[in-house]
Amino acid sequence: MEEIKTAFEIAMEKAAEIGEPTKEEREKIKAQERLNSILARFNKEEIDANELWKLLKEEGKEEIFKEAQKRLIESLRLKDSLHETQRKREGILAIETLKEDKKIPEVEALLNTLQEIQKRYDEEMKMAYNNFRIQVERNPELRIREIQQQDTKIVVQLSVEDAIEQLPEWRYFLSELNTRYESKFQEILNRLLEVIK
Repeated sequence: MEEIKTAFEIAMEKAAEIGEPTKEEREKIKAQERLNSILARFNKEEIDANELWKLLKEEGKEEIFKEAQKRLIESLRLKDSLHETQRKREGILAIETLKEDKKIPEVEALLNTLQEIQKRYDEEMKMAYNNFRIQVERNPELRIREIQQQDTKIVVQLSVEDAIEQLPEWRYFLSELNTRYESKFQEILNRLLEVIK
């Protein structure tokens, strides 16, 4: 009669089959840990692109360069500050110079496109916000809200900024703007990820 094994016994057998990590696997794990540490320091602004370049050069492995670059690219966001985007851009380009198959012009052109998308997004949002601001300032009724508290209605006068945030037209505009620009931004990010492979 066959012996019935517990889930624990089955798991232990599988673990024994897998065995200890090989020397190569251990080295890969250590390299990933070092990369995590380097990128964390870069993201916290403890090091700049030049120091990032030096530390990664010491690692000396193409796969580490590509992984570091991929992570920096994937961390780019449409709503990042110009400073943050510029720092990441410098880091991405610094890493590109370490790679054997350098594609600096293509990477730089796509990074320029990303920054241009961010700039147009900011400009379009600011222009629309100013137009909504003018409307709200000219029409004081847009700044008045009734709030129901138990059995009483309270009339509250909102600031211009709060009134804009409450407008359905503003919310709709923001939703459309974000959808449109996020789509463009993501398309360029995907192209950039393809170029650095």
